[in-house]
Amino acid sequence: MRKTLGLLLLFAVFQLSAFEREAIWPKGKMPDNQPKQYAAMSNEFRTPGFNIEDHRTPYLEWYETPDASVRNGACMILISGGAYNGTVDVGLIDKWHQELTAVGIQCVNFVYRTPRPEGIPYWQTAWEDGQRAVRLVRSEAKKRGFDPERIGVIGMSAGSHLAVLLGTSSQTPAYEKVDKLDDTPCHINFAIVNAPAYATSDADEGGIPAAREGYGVDVKLSSVFKFDEKTCPMSLHHGGADPYSPNGSTLIYRQLRRMGVPAELHLYPGKGHGAYGLERGIEFLRQMGFLGALEPEVPLMSRFTSDADRAELIREDIWPEGRMPDVRENQCHPYIEWHIPVERKTRAIQIIYSGGAYSGNDPDGFEVAPARRYLNAMGVTVVTLKYRTPRPQGLAKHTSAWQDLQRAIRVVRSEAAARGLDPDRIGIMGSSAGGHLTLMGVTSSRHRSYGAIDAIDRLSCKVQWGIGIYPAYVLTDGMERGNSTGGNDDSAVHAPEFSFDLDTAPMLFLHGDADTYASMNSVKTWEKMRAMGIQSELHTLALRGHCFQREASPGTGSYTWLDRIGEYLQPFIKE
Repeated sequence: MRKTLGLLLLFAVFQLSAFEREAIWPKGKMPDNQPKQYAAMSNEFRTPGFNIEDHRTPYLEWYETPDASVRNGACMILISGGAYNGTVDVGLIDKWHQELTAVGIQCVNFVYRTPRPEGIPYWQTAWEDGQRAVRLVRSEAKKRGFDPERIGVIGMSAGSHLAVLLGTSSQTPAYEKVDKLDDTPCHINFAIVNAPAYATSDADEGGIPAAREGYGVDVKLSSVFKFDEKTCPMSLHHGGADPYSPNGSTLIYRQLRRMGVPAELHLYPGKGHGAYGLERGIEFLRQMGFLGALEPEVPLMSRFTSDADRAELIREDIWPEGRMPDVRENQCHPYIEWHIPVERKTRAIQIIYSGGAYSGNDPDGFEVAPARRYLNAMGVTVVTLKYRTPRPQGLAKHTSAWQDLQRAIRVVRSEAAARGLDPDRIGIMGSSAGGHLTLMGVTSSRHRSYGAIDAIDRLSCKVQWGIGIYPAYVLTDGMERGNSTGGNDDSAVHAPEFSFDLDTAPMLFLHGDADTYASMNSVKTWEKMRAMGIQSELHTLALRGHCFQREASPGTGSYTWLDRIGEYLQPFIKE
């Protein structure tokens, strides 16, 4: 008997902690009550015998308390999408609950009223429910063991539209006060926003996919979002081919930057409407300190010290003696080095070089050596480039480096087949000034930087992909140094040296959100490429400045950045 009672008690506690439902509104107090609306996840709505009268009130569903060994005092409100006509992301809610609980976050599912109300904005009742839900969650922080100022939201699609509303507009009351709970603040402290719908003005009026794909001089960020003084840090995630335009996410990100609110932006090439990169969102939370104190930062060069995966090193000049263009006595001698992997797994070739403000460059420094070692371990052949620096007298700062890059690409292409490599699978990668140089190589390969000197120069210097690490000097507000306006103003456009010709290649961008060489260098280039029909990938990193990877804390995006490169390269290196 005692054993049976114990099991029953344990079951009751489990039910209470894992699936406890809590109505948001007191009886008879719910604003804008409409008879067609209900609150239920789609799997419940589709259950035989579902009675809408039993599901009129929106609710919270509290999940189990995280294990004490990982609990960190944060709480995440999970918000499904469904075009405001239902709450359909049952699988996502389950995934978020499991993965966020595992890293110590208390999770609570929020189910708001759908379908869309009549006679008022399509998002109005969900926003009312959302502000009330945040107040209720905050009021229970002490009881449930989390910090009332560490409350976040994660959403998808319409759920992300609601998440952005909650994250930017808490100082605008969505409804009139109904009881004392409404004296509790309804701001949130962080948000992970997946594929926010209706964020651009060509979508928000009717709550539709972006009618003009988020483009047009008269297409703006939706005015629904107020971006008040309580606007919270966000991690924005969007597929590059989403009909609910990813330009909505880039515009939200730009406004957060204007306000000085830390943020991340993660854009995935060729991906449609969906939630991508939860692990990036968790890294964002860790970097922001919401998962507890960061581990000590580790120098990148201490993590990648061995050339054991390199079978051979071959150094060669790129210019024949006496034939190098625009020679300047003060500049270093340019050359390339072939780093041949022990076990070659692809015929693709990655060219890498460093930054240095076009005043110097180091093919063995932290911007190059770890990446070439990482890629050699993947079985990729790497070619490093030492280009001419310092800046050439009497010429634009990048001229001789650009000449060296175009020549290096041609030399690599001319020798690829003889080395068993593919001359039509060559990518380039550079950091800072090297990132600027990468953009030159990617966008302007049809633009001749020097006159032909031999048969090699009859070969194309077109590349198949580029990787830009915190590219500098990209926009007109920062052509010589850090961006004076942060790249946020519409007046900051691309520097004139980028042709964006018909051979422009797709790119991966990695950039610190707090970089004085602004992350908008990368974001605006991503937008430009998308407008050309080129799908690129982009990741910005909250709180991180220039050279974000030199030292980084484990479990953050600045620590795992090389994995983004490895993932991005998969379609290009696949045999």
